Amino acid sequence: MRLDKYLAQSGIGTRSQVKEYIRAGQVQVNGIREKHADRKIHAETDDIVYREKSVTFRERVYYMLNKPSGCVSATQDERYMTVLDLLGKDRRKDLFPVGRLDRDTEGLLLLTNDGALAHRLLSPRNHVPKTYQALLARDLTSGQIDLLENGVDIGEEKLTLPSVFTWKDRQKKEAFLTITEGKFHQVKRMFEAVGNQVLSLKRLSMGSLVLDESLSPGEYRPLYEKELEELLD
Repeated sequence: MRLDKYLAQSGIGTRSQVKEYIRAGQVQVNGIREKHADRKIHAETDDIVYREKSVTFRERVYYMLNKPSGCVSATQDERYMTVLDLLGKDRRKDLFPVGRLDRDTEGLLLLTNDGALAHRLLSPRNHVPKTYQALLARDLTSGQIDLLENGVDIGEEKLTLPSVFTWKDRQKKEAFLTITEGKFHQVKRMFEAVGNQVLSLKRLSMGSLVLDESLSPGEYRPLYEKELEELLD
């Protein structure tokens, strides 16, 4: 692997930035300063140091983020903070969010550079379950709940697939909804279709991955080994 690619994929900077770092003599390979960005290195055995700190290469990375309201699920945006902006020093050029949460929606979001995993989780034919916690404007009748669970018309060619609805606290109008699709604004549109309104929304799970409630909005952590194994299984 080229040295500049190794550094870029390790989160040191963009390819153009790390080339400048290398030319400036800020990078060592096996104890010797290297000024050629195209130097071939072995990621598993070579000792790479940037500004006196060892660089650890991670080909595939997986972060759980508790997305806060107000930022967008994108790699870049001219108006709003993105979910990648929250990663700070762990941000890498090849990272992206798996799916999207609305700007005002909070909760679980997976950030990775594993395209194959993202495709499996997002493919409509895989019907990966996703559970949301919603604060509603009004109570729901049993008939409205039946519609949510059996399929409602949200303006698509077909009704939504069956879902699972449960109350968290009916008096406070807090509820859980589990869906197996990922249509645009789907949860909000489903409640609107039965005459209600979502006041706030938070995703709690996606497939086997469950939001770590110890993470405050805006905080993130790498997936634990068991979480990753279950997600990849």
